[in-house]
Amino acid sequence: MIRRVIQAYEILSNISRSEIIESECLDPFDNPECEAFDIFVNEVLCAGKGCPYSCVKQAPHAFTFSSLGTARATSQGHDEDYQVQLAVGQCPRSCIHYVTSSQRIILEELLDSIMDTPYDTSAEADLLYSLIIKAKYENNRYQKPKEQPKASTKHVDWL
Repeated sequence: MIRRVIQAYEILSNISRSEIIESECLDPFDNPECEAFDIFVNEVLCAGKGCPYSCVKQAPHAFTFSSLGTARATSQGHDEDYQVQLAVGQCPRSCIHYVTSSQRIILEELLDSIMDTPYDTSAEADLLYSLIIKAKYENNRYQKPKEQPKASTKHVDWL
């Protein structure tokens, strides 16, 4: 499974073997390339049609039900959309995450292999969970520089 993830990453990053050796290998989970605008639904945790705060009902333009009855993101780039933010915030199982596009591609590939496999996939599910946690941590670290507060050198006499 790990080999498949690494192969998918190499194909998606369009980096040849010589470039990998010459330069540092950039992991999209260690070094996000941009802010997290895409949506990823962890269908392993999703309650789907039984969810009282269904993201599909909240934002049908961004989510739909899969053939298994779980929610799935159908369109991307809704970081400013209030309905999507509401669906993410109200999810009782915290199965909806904002990720970068390269992180989403890898996570969806891993999720598809988990959902298609008929045998025990606890190791793959653990890998998926750890990548989501890592993405969440690194994506929250990637923020636009904040404006520096204005400092005054003047002395204020309060008396």
